[in-house]
Amino acid sequence: MAQVGSSSGHPNPASRRSFIKMLGAAGAVVPALTALPRGSFAQDPSAAFANASIDWKQFAGQTITLAGAIHPWSNAITPLLPGFTSLTGITVDADFQLETTYMGALPIRLARGSTTPDVFMFTTYGQGISAGWLEPLNNYYLNRSLTDIAWYDEDDLLKTARAFPLWSDGERYAIPITSEAMTLFINKHALAAGNLPVPQTFDELLATARAVKTSEVSGIAMRAQASFNSCPPALGFVFSYGGAMVKDNKAAFDSSDAIAAVEMYGQLLNQAGPFGAGSYEWYHVLDDFLQGRTAIAIDSSNFATDISNPAKSRVASHAGYAAFPRLAGRAPVPFMSHWQACINSKSRNKRAAFLFLLWATSRPTSLRTAAAGLATTRVSAWSSEGFKTAFGSEAATAALTNLQNADVDRAKAILFHPQSKLILDAFMIGVNEVVSGAKSAKDAMTRAAAQANAAIRG
Repeated sequence: MAQVGSSSGHPNPASRRSFIKMLGAAGAVVPALTALPRGSFAQDPSAAFANASIDWKQFAGQTITLAGAIHPWSNAITPLLPGFTSLTGITVDADFQLETTYMGALPIRLARGSTTPDVFMFTTYGQGISAGWLEPLNNYYLNRSLTDIAWYDEDDLLKTARAFPLWSDGERYAIPITSEAMTLFINKHALAAGNLPVPQTFDELLATARAVKTSEVSGIAMRAQASFNSCPPALGFVFSYGGAMVKDNKAAFDSSDAIAAVEMYGQLLNQAGPFGAGSYEWYHVLDDFLQGRTAIAIDSSNFATDISNPAKSRVASHAGYAAFPRLAGRAPVPFMSHWQACINSKSRNKRAAFLFLLWATSRPTSLRTAAAGLATTRVSAWSSEGFKTAFGSEAATAALTNLQNADVDRAKAILFHPQSKLILDAFMIGVNEVVSGAKSAKDAMTRAAAQANAAIRG
């Protein structure tokens, strides 16, 4: 495990315990959205940062490299980078790539011990910590020359964003930069044509998707590609059926609950999905919904920014957003996640990199990225008029409902596992076999779990 460099300081154990306790302090539910003071967006951004007890110029002249996927966060933060340079004197060299390209190349680069990128978007948390790629951050938060805790205002963060980055020992190695949960997207015209209500249960979803499917429009679109990157919607099915992905350090998706969930997933795409559903990734799902080629879709709540944009979406005026479906008699448990940003443990500019992350996730910056439609980690941003306008009020309500219904611990159990990628690859190969009709859910999940467990034993 990477050690904190001397530059970040070493607080005494009591201070460390107090900080960790502070991280855990928050209500049991996501804080209610409250109205912002009038003029929140009219405020000069530089004035908001001047209120922090931080010397923003302390690393002037340094250059940090920022790497990530082409994503709503990268789209929202890029136009603001010149403002960060003006505030701090730190230059940011950004390199954003297609997600599949980025996710494949980054681990190779980090494993070679590269000192760059300094800051990077990351999801495979367990792998990164176990390999020593990620810089521990608690001490940076406690360094008063770097962080003004009162100004940063962690109480303004969503509950999931406070809990998500915490490792088992109370350390954190990342800062959440977005919030998303699997959400149900509805083409209201398609359902209205059949006088059909928005489905709430999985059985209703199957019946509705079958009913609205035509020769030109699929009933439902979801990811099913045989790759770990396609897992989020299917994970929500497993969780909602009462299953888990890992338990006692073993793959658990060969349980009866998980098998039933994957069987339903396969039925939906077999009976009402698009042609070639087994090749679908998130961008296929989004494009089908934007173009009106599917009546229903399940994927990231962050799709709402594009779906509600008439310049990109043919269904902007009649798109609906709803809670993730549930099993009759159970509450829904959609998969949720936060894209996180980390500091390279080999970086030569760690403190400048941390200052960037503090700026990027602060309340003033979050209000601005939210106005561009980004689902940030801050309650104040979710409640802002700029976000509601860009994201859509109905979409924001659905996304927040799904975040509230999610189980952070079950999501973290798989995402933070050191072998998460291998486990999820095996799982999605099995899901793909079910969707394509090659195997039954029982056979596919039994074999996939066996393969995953072999990888865990290594």
